[in-house]
Amino acid sequence: MNRPDMPVEPRLTSLSHGGGCGCKIAPGVLSKILESTAAMPIPRELMVGIETSDDAAVYRLNDDQALIATTDFFMPIVDDPHDFGRIAATNAISDVYAMGGRPILALALVGMPINVLSTQTIGRILEGGASVCRSAGIPVAGGHTIDSVEAIYGLVALGLVHPDRVKRNADAQPGDVLVLGKPLGVGVMSAALKKGELDASGYARMLDTTTRLNTPGPDLAALPGVHALTDVTGFGLAGHALEMARGARCEVHIDWSSVPLLQDASSLAARGFVTGASERNWAGYGDQVTLPAGFLPHDRALLTDPQTSGGLLVACAPDSVGQVMDVFTRHGFIQAAVVGRVQGAVNTPGLKIA
Repeated sequence: MNRPDMPVEPRLTSLSHGGGCGCKIAPGVLSKILESTAAMPIPRELMVGIETSDDAAVYRLNDDQALIATTDFFMPIVDDPHDFGRIAATNAISDVYAMGGRPILALALVGMPINVLSTQTIGRILEGGASVCRSAGIPVAGGHTIDSVEAIYGLVALGLVHPDRVKRNADAQPGDVLVLGKPLGVGVMSAALKKGELDASGYARMLDTTTRLNTPGPDLAALPGVHALTDVTGFGLAGHALEMARGARCEVHIDWSSVPLLQDASSLAARGFVTGASERNWAGYGDQVTLPAGFLPHDRALLTDPQTSGGLLVACAPDSVGQVMDVFTRHGFIQAAVVGRVQGAVNTPGLKIA
């Protein structure tokens, strides 16, 4: 609803130069930025910091508890304000699950163009985020707001995990099998949506995956055979698989034919509905990826497609695959699939697509 003194409100996505996790700074640029930052003293209680580009920081509180702390926020990926809030909140909380923990509370991060959007629209965004927090069983316990040129929303998310069950992205082992919990294609579908080319059923599929909390995380972390966890977000499957490869000093192999895709994502990508972030991702790490002969351009776009609130990527021992798949099934992740393997140690970690 608009105030009487306001013009008709624009589409939320029209206010975004990039939506969802496609807003992330390109991996190559981010690496250069972080290289220039001064090294800070690291307390021994800090179990996970920035050293492996993991999903969240983890700080040991005592022998039985470690605190998970993360934040995520971005510009609108959809036009419906309530849906935007839901997607952004789900995405932020995912990093707690990706470390093997359970969320305990959230703080809202809100930047809105208050002369462009009505208070009702902004309220709907916040209510969408709050609804996801209620589903996760946590309160929105505070936050911060600013007047911004672009609409920005997200959360600080805090969680708890037993120190022995922290799952980093860097601890995969040679011989591990990779399981992906959600299909790819969110960036492609968001690009089609922005151009008015995504139909109602496609939007429903996109919304279902981006608002599905990654609740299998703690149960996966409890399995002895699970060695590493991460969630696939802005750097695409290739980027996050490479982070696993670098951490383990191994080569990761992905069987592209086994990777689950959202329905119609491949055809939309072939029609040119891809994000600029996909190409920036490839420019940032493509020299570390080996593609097979004849690998199609739209498949490469999907390989690097930025996922907003994407699926968990699990590295586990081969004899634990059944247990991992059972966890995903129990939580309703019916498209989870075995997508690759961690090969032996190498001098130069990389990713190979078959």
